[in-house]
Amino acid sequence: MGDRFRHSAHVLRVTGLFAVGFLVFVVVRSRLIPSDFGAFGFYRGGALAEISALPVVHAGKSACLDCHGDTVPDKSVHKPLSCEGCHGPMAAHASGKFEIKSHTPEPRTLCLTCHAKVSGKPDWFKTIVAADHFGDGLCVDCHTPHNPKIDVK
Repeated sequence: MGDRFRHSAHVLRVTGLFAVGFLVFVVVRSRLIPSDFGAFGFYRGGALAEISALPVVHAGKSACLDCHGDTVPDKSVHKPLSCEGCHGPMAAHASGKFEIKSHTPEPRTLCLTCHAKVSGKPDWFKTIVAADHFGDGLCVDCHTPHNPKIDVK
């Protein structure tokens, strides 16, 4: 019978190693995970207060349209897009700091963000291979950005 348990010391050492590893895991986890994590599901409860305390940087499309409503024609394919998606955050400008001008994007880079031909885009979405379409030129050489389909220069 003494032969039967001669390796039990190895099993006890491995069991002890797993127990110590699990204990280290629990301690490290308790130190790294904030106490308010899980208050609202898989989220940290304090994040809501922190995010709401950040300054507002985007004004929203309606704020742009109050003054610039005639910039994008009603029939434009770009009408549904957010102005700040291309021109950057404009809350300061919309709040009355008119000396702050909107960002004028570099058209080749910006247009190709959406319109570069890549696999996975649906066939109905207008895409191009830039080198074949206009070589070294710019999109604005032929298209008006706010109304590219209707107003071709």
